Amino acid sequence: MQSRSSGIISHTIALLGVLLLTVNVSEIKAQQLPTTLKLERALVGPDDRPLSNSAVDLHVRGDTLWVAGGKGLDVTTDGGGTWQHLGDTAPFDLEAIAGIAAHEHIMWASLAGSEETDQGSLPKGLGLAVSMDYGRTWSVIPQPMEAEGMSTYEISYGDNTINALAVTTDINNISYDIAVTSRAVFIASFAGGLRTSTDGGQSFSPVVLPPDQIDAISPDETLDFDLSPVNRPDLGLVESLNHRVFSVHAMGDDTLWVGTAGGINLSTDGGVSWRKFSFNNQSEPISGNFVVAIGHNIIGGVTHVWAATINAQNPIEHRAVSVTTNMGETWRTALRGEFTHNFGFKGEVVYAATNSGIYRSDDAGYGWVGVSRFVDTQSRQIAAEERCYAVAAIGDDVYVANADALMRTRDDDMQFFGQEWTIFRAAQAVTIAGEAYAYPNPFAPDDEVLRIRYHTGPGGMVSIRIYDFAMMPVRTLLQHASRTPDSEHDEVWDGTNNEGKQVANGVYYIQVIADEGSPVWIKAIALQ
Repeated sequence: MQSRSSGIISHTIALLGVLLLTVNVSEIKAQQLPTTLKLERALVGPDDRPLSNSAVDLHVRGDTLWVAGGKGLDVTTDGGGTWQHLGDTAPFDLEAIAGIAAHEHIMWASLAGSEETDQGSLPKGLGLAVSMDYGRTWSVIPQPMEAEGMSTYEISYGDNTINALAVTTDINNISYDIAVTSRAVFIASFAGGLRTSTDGGQSFSPVVLPPDQIDAISPDETLDFDLSPVNRPDLGLVESLNHRVFSVHAMGDDTLWVGTAGGINLSTDGGVSWRKFSFNNQSEPISGNFVVAIGHNIIGGVTHVWAATINAQNPIEHRAVSVTTNMGETWRTALRGEFTHNFGFKGEVVYAATNSGIYRSDDAGYGWVGVSRFVDTQSRQIAAEERCYAVAAIGDDVYVANADALMRTRDDDMQFFGQEWTIFRAAQAVTIAGEAYAYPNPFAPDDEVLRIRYHTGPGGMVSIRIYDFAMMPVRTLLQHASRTPDSEHDEVWDGTNNEGKQVANGVYYIQVIADEGSPVWIKAIALQ
């Protein structure tokens, strides 16, 4: 959903599974959602932990948790006791997943990567994966865009002809969010705008949203504006921030909420007519026009719609959570100053995943409890990253994802939310002194930390030093430090040197000495 995709080296995905995509969705008989999914096993890595430590989206189906991670999809049906990985086979191929959504048996996932350009590393859409059988099998389609060589094209909207910018690149054309209904799938992209498919992904059409200067549109009006996320005077096109789309949320087949860089858009007729809510056009508005996540729950019989609203161009906008109880007519704000990435719900309880941890409210957002330190009660492992990207609940278990781990806590009458945590981490067991390794490897210091996993000897003393490719000292992490003897441990390197400066891309050597034993050497690669 947002600004939620971690950097990863990308590659081209070919069109696979055309036969599956030609099935008419309306002809597939809806099935009862199974309590537990029996997936065909396509395993990489151990089955007692997820494949990736970084995750940006979570999806719950019955008792099944889907984790959209930095290396494809991870799935657990038993609360994290065992895992199935859909990461090393097409269409996922260890690529990052930017978002996942479903309706009954139909599931969609967005494939994300990055590419080095003259402007630095930019996000890149690698296509969409679709499953018609509860996620058991998947096919992939390319990132939706116009044909190479096009510059503009025309869209018929009622009796109007809308000039539109042709998006012919997958750079900055990444689908940050997905909404699935019984009739269609909607994808939210920065460059590509809002697009929809009603034929299982065989074709995608752009959805016309109001421009910045108009607050509502319908096809029976006479309209004159362009559909373009950027200003292109050379093509005669004027940009609208409301055409830069970051989030989409469906409430049934007809009611759609869309968050952009220009506000929140509501359609109650399946995406045909729209009304826009912004910081600028209401007396009780959202806090900011950059809207990166939307969700809803029912509290006291009243529908509450929640939006992560970030300051955009107006200097008096601010970061906050904005909530409406009257379908956008008025908004109130909470968690002022927080950059929220996503929402999760357990009945009337709402959870907000933010840059400074996870927040919980059980009184419709008037009061919040926040947690920013995550320590595993049993292993004493610590999640080094407080910024959280996603949250979801299965019963009384609440799962939280960030760039360092997937975590679970209990939220019920017996145990208060955030009191105890279980951390699930992609790591191999290290059972004897003299063994050590580092993960994830390569790692991106801008987005994640490197973990050094080792086993202490009987004395429990350890030293860890990091050297560059020329064997010059870079960082001393531990110097004769005391740790629990004969135990497995993690230490964190944030990719900085002894002066606190981030290291350059390249190869680094890590020396681990347990007690007074022989050094163990690990090679790690820093790669942005």
